[in-house]
Amino acid sequence: MLLSSQTPRTAALLAAGASVALLAAGAPQSVTPLGIGDRLFPHLGNPGYDVRSYDIAFTYGGDNNKPLAAVTKIDAQATDRLEAVNLDFSHGTVRSVEVNGAPARFATSEEDLVVTPAQPVEAGQPLHITVRHTSDPRPGKQDIGWIRTKDGLAMANQADAAHRVFPSNDHPSDKAFFTFRVTAPKGLQAVANGLPVAKQRSGPTTSWTYRTAHPMATELAQVSIGRSAVLHRKGPHGLPVRDVVPAKDTKAVTPWLAKTPDQIAWMESKVGRYPFENYGLLIAEASTGFELETQTLSLFERDVFTRPEYPKWYVESIMVHELAHQWFGDSVSPRTWSDLWLNEGHATWYEALYTEEKAHAPVEKRMRNAYLASDGWRHAGGPPARPKGPEQGEKISIFRPVVYDGSALVLFALRQEIGKDAFERLERTWVSTHRDSTATTADFVRLASDVAGRDLTGFFQGWLYGQKTPPMPGHPDWKSTPVQKQAER
Repeated sequence: MLLSSQTPRTAALLAAGASVALLAAGAPQSVTPLGIGDRLFPHLGNPGYDVRSYDIAFTYGGDNNKPLAAVTKIDAQATDRLEAVNLDFSHGTVRSVEVNGAPARFATSEEDLVVTPAQPVEAGQPLHITVRHTSDPRPGKQDIGWIRTKDGLAMANQADAAHRVFPSNDHPSDKAFFTFRVTAPKGLQAVANGLPVAKQRSGPTTSWTYRTAHPMATELAQVSIGRSAVLHRKGPHGLPVRDVVPAKDTKAVTPWLAKTPDQIAWMESKVGRYPFENYGLLIAEASTGFELETQTLSLFERDVFTRPEYPKWYVESIMVHELAHQWFGDSVSPRTWSDLWLNEGHATWYEALYTEEKAHAPVEKRMRNAYLASDGWRHAGGPPARPKGPEQGEKISIFRPVVYDGSALVLFALRQEIGKDAFERLERTWVSTHRDSTATTADFVRLASDVAGRDLTGFFQGWLYGQKTPPMPGHPDWKSTPVQKQAER
């Protein structure tokens, strides 16, 4: 995610404007919300099972002020004996639930949908869940999820919002394959992550099916419905590049979109082969305040490409930021949200390198400016690998400057410490070793130490967890502005 301006689990379900029905006959008398104990979102995710795949069907009636009919099928495996199964879900009405083919009782607690199977599911057994529900695009206090565009809908599920759209194990540590089936009225176009596998017209509606070829975190899911043009071109090695744009803006945005194949080739020259089955940009006519690295189909505000005051280098740098996330954050996903610096720090780093090479804006100058502000960023947002939690009611407030340039500064310091050649080997090894998986800060520290041939634990301790910014290797003259002076400005 890139905020346009670098600007907890909260109220109970009904206070969030959601409505989840309770099965009338034999519903549980009491249910408990769970979580996997993520430091920033402690109630996010659920223990006891591992999701292998989601199959999600949406029926859109043409009005983005009305809930969509939906069916979510979850194919999982129990890792513990389960007498009840918690799913993350809010902002929709549940019609029925089945577990392994049998009707199940269900109830809600805060933002959890708690399902009680007819029979307990033993550890190691398959866990097939079907939830028939609605998915409500109307805004509530628990933003975001669905984004209402001028002509339809799109998704923005980072960091804690996929469960506002569909029932799930909504934590990046549990990646899964996805199939999306979208039915919409004639004249609209539906697009989702992955590759198209089917399209069928039936009277006044059309149904599309898309499927991912690689596992994906729930926060990276994307479905777009609108009066869109779908533009196709080829990237490196014949990679399919598919862009989804408002049909009326095709001519205006095409010159920007034509830059994507070369940007992919540039990223491949830095870190290796693009990791997914296709790529492209989804340009939405909506005001979000951010761009988002939804897997294989990055979300951008239309204004990024149409506002004349944005210089060319700036627009391209944003495009490269979200592209870099396909390696850092999407293919290699954070095990916990405290590992967010690995996503945003790397995306910012390659954005800065690209700008240096293409717009002659030196990385060192940008990093020196970041160093000046670093102590203030750490004070406001916590150290890069131990960020402060979100502000009340603003989940995306974890995306503070310390996880952007403040974390890219860590990578600059690391390159200074171990040398450019070792740093570049580390980057390539990191994305190849953890492709299609999740990884932690500790994994990065271990790999960096292996590549450098020496223990870097002490180096990373200060740079990732210190309240004050350590001295910059090779630049002992760099000073960070004291927090008090920054506050007085």
